[in-house]
Amino acid sequence: MAGRIRAEDVTAVKERSSITDVVREHVTLRPAGVGAMKGLCPFHDEKTPSFTVRESVGSYHCFGCGEGGDVLDFVQKVDHLTFTESVERLAGKLGLELRYEEGGAPRRGESIGKRSRLVEANRTAEQWYQQMLVDTSEGRAGRDFLRQRGFMRPDAERFGIGYAPRGGEELTRHLLGRGFTDEELVAAGLSGRGSRGLYDRFRGRLLWPIRDTTGDTLGFGARRLFEDDRINAKYLNTSETAIYKKSQVLYGLDLAKKAISTERKAVVVEGYTDVMAAHLSGVEQAVATCGTAFGVDHIKMLRRIMRDEADMSPARVVFTFDGDAAGQKAAMKAYGEDQRWASQSFVAVAREGMDPCDLRLRDGDAAVRDLVESAVPMFEFAVRTTLERFDLTTAEGRVRAMTAVAPIINAIRDSALRPEYIRTVAGWVGVEVEQMRTATQRAGRVTAQPTAGPKERSAPAAPEPGAEAMAGLPAPDLRDPVVFAERQLFQSVLQYPSLFAESGIEDWQPEAISAPAHRAVLDAIREVGLRPDLSLGGWHALLGEAASLTVRGLIAELAVAPVPVVLEPSSGLPPRAYTDSLVARVRERQVSREIADGMATMRRLGTDPKADQAELRALSVRLQDLERQRAAIRDGLTR
Repeated sequence: MAGRIRAEDVTAVKERSSITDVVREHVTLRPAGVGAMKGLCPFHDEKTPSFTVRESVGSYHCFGCGEGGDVLDFVQKVDHLTFTESVERLAGKLGLELRYEEGGAPRRGESIGKRSRLVEANRTAEQWYQQMLVDTSEGRAGRDFLRQRGFMRPDAERFGIGYAPRGGEELTRHLLGRGFTDEELVAAGLSGRGSRGLYDRFRGRLLWPIRDTTGDTLGFGARRLFEDDRINAKYLNTSETAIYKKSQVLYGLDLAKKAISTERKAVVVEGYTDVMAAHLSGVEQAVATCGTAFGVDHIKMLRRIMRDEADMSPARVVFTFDGDAAGQKAAMKAYGEDQRWASQSFVAVAREGMDPCDLRLRDGDAAVRDLVESAVPMFEFAVRTTLERFDLTTAEGRVRAMTAVAPIINAIRDSALRPEYIRTVAGWVGVEVEQMRTATQRAGRVTAQPTAGPKERSAPAAPEPGAEAMAGLPAPDLRDPVVFAERQLFQSVLQYPSLFAESGIEDWQPEAISAPAHRAVLDAIREVGLRPDLSLGGWHALLGEAASLTVRGLIAELAVAPVPVVLEPSSGLPPRAYTDSLVARVRERQVSREIADGMATMRRLGTDPKADQAELRALSVRLQDLERQRAAIRDGLTR
């Protein structure tokens, strides 16, 4: 068994270790009175700092969760080490040689704790991988890959990139020769165990070392280089080990930590080469996840470092995503965790959906910096991404869009900002501010009471004859005056088609009709045409053939339903004033709809600083013409 560390050596480690410096590797601290420093607790989630460190007494305490102790307690707790491992780790940083009870130093492999052995194995592997990339002919594939992406040898050295040979046992032999055991290599995720013994976990791949905030190498991210690689995955990361938890590490954080802390800004990109491109372009706050989605533990890490505190000026988090569907999905997932930040989060998507690495390669370093600086608020990105699913040129699309984005507005943390966001989103959708406010308030009520309370009672719907024949289409709501006028119109058209030969009904678009069932009737009429050369029965027969099965019953019903006017005694036809008014009412609705759509477009373009001014002027002229048409129709109705 390993001997105990002598008590005087433990005391020496505690006395020589600055608890402030050790804590700063995990928490960004700021002055909090004489002799005290304060930051966000690394042991629980908080937005107001309650974690206090006092250098003079060498202790820390969190007034939020109650955790406290000395520098050894902190290292044990934050890095999940044993007491002995924590002493050994701090002693290694101090360059202090420890002495052990029971006859000197323990046997090889026992003088250093398990975590330290695994870290040392990964560090040794990292150095060997780097040598394989630079000094071997086989490493040329990796060098070519980096060069094609704009990275030279100094860049590879800066980020510690290496190459794993294809043979499959070279690293294992090297590490065994350096005194590591089979069990340590497997536990570190560097080797696997097969029927013929140990084999290298990574083969024929380019490798990026993944380090913690102190710079200890915990694992690797490996990129596929060869088409005949038996593992098809483009990226392969170290499996979860005692020291490597992918949900608790961020690639590049060891290099980005200082910039993140100083500028209180973090930039989250999607890949290892994106981190490299960002840092080399001057965006030194860039980090990336390691084979997993950006999650709660990642948020906690960055919040502690960037001092994301509720009582300070807002910090800034920028996410870069590809412009494809997967990138949008990742962005919306990140937005789902937005409430966990006290800071404001932003999204940057490059033109043509390029990632930072490709952007740097094509347009240079300045383009990457501009990408980050041009990021839009996460809220705006979430709303605009949602709106893309809807056709905002139609009334139906705008109504559905309002319903979809209202919960996003309600999720804004600062309720004082909601009125302004309501006005802004109303412009994006193209609706009146009051419409957007009503939709938001309604969404709030639904969220607050999803299942509680009786449903609001409404007046019973008017009976709809023939509704049983409308399977697949909603029955027309005859309480709506416009729909009721449409019904009367199609009754008259089907029963007295000769009166409408000059009406232009055959040229109407489906959008001119509000009820879907009535649109289906219009489709049949447009298909057959108003045929004066046919008898009424023959024309109806053709309509029945042209109409879908779901509306044949409605056509048959409208063809015999009594027209609600007294027929002319001389001709047996409805009065011309009646039929003209029906056409005019429907035509007025169509023009009003075009005006509403045009106004919605004007509102949207009015909120876009890049809008085409010529397009705006043309639209304004078009709206004036439509207003004149509507006025003429209404004038005819009042005569």
